[in-house]
Amino acid sequence: MPARKPLRPFVTANFAMTWDGRISTRRGTPADFSSKRDKHRLLEIRAECDAVLATARTVATDQMTMGLPDPELRAARLQRRQNEYPLRVLITNSGRIDPKLRLFEKTFSPIVIFSTTRMPAIVRHALAPEADLWLHDTSSVNLEAMMETLRSHYGVKRLVCEGGAQIFRSLLTAGLIDEIHLTCVPRIFGGRAAPTVTGIAGDFLPRSTQLRLRSMEVVDGECFLRYKVVR
Repeated sequence: MPARKPLRPFVTANFAMTWDGRISTRRGTPADFSSKRDKHRLLEIRAECDAVLATARTVATDQMTMGLPDPELRAARLQRRQNEYPLRVLITNSGRIDPKLRLFEKTFSPIVIFSTTRMPAIVRHALAPEADLWLHDTSSVNLEAMMETLRSHYGVKRLVCEGGAQIFRSLLTAGLIDEIHLTCVPRIFGGRAAPTVTGIAGDFLPRSTQLRLRSMEVVDGECFLRYKVVR
């Protein structure tokens, strides 16, 4: 009999990028170059999902709480029999997370952290009351196992990845991205060190990924794109 294919969530990714393909500045400053419409679209996509995923670095840089401030979106989730807020998922290979992040000040939904046994003991002790810790005994988080855990232990059927570029690249390379939302913002950053959606420009992926356009909308100069990943 063929091996059972592990159950995992449907994974979508959401990024805003400049017309030259940058998602941040070379200094990695908070990504705040898109419109209010794009920011609300981020919340709409987040509201459709059972969980939100981001790296610890992205959460720290953007001071994310991974919340859902729009009461109408929360009400719609309750009508769909979802929890009022999505599960919040952090990933870090090094395990170096500041327990004083804004994220941990908000208690509206549970937090799950995937890391490795490299996480310092002092950090484990500080985070244990704040989040569920899943520490993999490998140099980096096993992404396939992480996805299976989210589905089997937390009932996550749909997950949105909100960055950064390195985790998106890793998920894409592992074949774990199903859909991509892109907002093309009419700005140009330039610079070799400014990251693209797959990291610093110049490094090829192991193989190309084919996409199929599902929808496109242009509003006040911004282009909102939605792609399906073709297997």
